[in-house]
Amino acid sequence: MPRIGQQQVNQMETGHVFVEDVRDAIAANRRMARSMTVEVYSRCNETFRVTETISRRPGIPPRSYRVNLRNRRCDCRRFQTLHYPCAHVVAACAKVSLNGEHFIDEVYTLGRTLRVWENEFPVLPDLSTWEVPPTTFELVPDKGLRRNPKGRPQSSRIHNEMDIRDKSDGKLCGVCR
Repeated sequence: MPRIGQQQVNQMETGHVFVEDVRDAIAANRRMARSMTVEVYSRCNETFRVTETISRRPGIPPRSYRVNLRNRRCDCRRFQTLHYPCAHVVAACAKVSLNGEHFIDEVYTLGRTLRVWENEFPVLPDLSTWEVPPTTFELVPDKGLRRNPKGRPQSSRIHNEMDIRDKSDGKLCGVCR
């Protein structure tokens, strides 16, 4: 805990705002956004159509995605799932000169994550010095849950009309009938 907390402090001192994984993901999304074309549908409603010009999946044609910046939605669903801009949102922001970092959720800020790592825990005493209260109850196993070790296993199948045999006059001798 102290080591990772110190890493967070060091990153804040160098001027970073977001955690390293998100910074790397945004940089990768910026590289992918360069190969996308963006159509502005409504600047006041902040809706766009982003088309991939290079397919990332071989054999599958490039797709187009709707991006709504006001509602923080993209058809790829990465934007609303991960709460930071996907490549389509980065491309749309670049088209209208918006800063994409405004769309990164504050849970990814170093200040927020530092709160997790700054917690201090007391040093645990030696295990031999622990005080363990005696148990005040007796554990009794449920014999109904035990498996019957002997005999033929009982079927748990539900019987239907196919399983019901016709009643005859009783059992007949195999020799004289």
